[in-house]
Amino acid sequence: MKNKVILKVKNLNKKFKNSTILESINFDVFQGETLGIVGPSGCGKSTFGKILLLLLHPDSGEIIYEDKNIFKYSKKEVLEFRKDIQMVLQDPYLSLNPKKTIGWHLNQPLDILNYSKDEKMEKIISMMELVGLSKDYLTKYPNQLSGGQKQRVLILTSLLINPKIIVLDESVSALDISVQAQILNLLIDIQKRLNLTYIFISHDIDVIRYMCDRVISLENGKVTYL
Repeated sequence: MKNKVILKVKNLNKKFKNSTILESINFDVFQGETLGIVGPSGCGKSTFGKILLLLLHPDSGEIIYEDKNIFKYSKKEVLEFRKDIQMVLQDPYLSLNPKKTIGWHLNQPLDILNYSKDEKMEKIISMMELVGLSKDYLTKYPNQLSGGQKQRVLILTSLLINPKIIVLDESVSALDISVQAQILNLLIDIQKRLNLTYIFISHDIDVIRYMCDRVISLENGKVTYL
């Protein structure tokens, strides 16, 4: 249902020192779509992603989710919101703790759901097939996995608590071209199966055009539609 607004960004502004990163940003995100955000390095793409995940606070403006400004959430509402929105980070080589097994990584997001140990494992194993991984990977360490396999782990980690929105921040840029295509097609398949909404942040216009239903460009702190 791509005509229902799931997220509304209104007059968002952010400065660092004397530099304007985001200036009067306005746009809607529709349920079930992939919205692309493209622009050169330093244009504010990742800053917006961090603001959306409440890792940064804007100087002014609103992001409306389920009829409420997320910047006015209570602590309890913040926790609930963070279940609904997850992020897949840029570099799978840096995003996983090399001293911990894949099973350990996949258990972490489920801690907030108060699952038992058996419930966690049942949930993890049931969803591993979704990203093309077998349960044999649970005992492996990150250095035993390829870049594409690590990215599949990160994608699975973001899916385990059943989010509605996933922010993908340059999430294939560290991968070889052939592996990029595999991961992009995997993401498209997952979105269809789980009815997810994607916000896809990238500097690569070709990747953006392949993935996205709509595209906005951020440049000099302002939005234009492509």
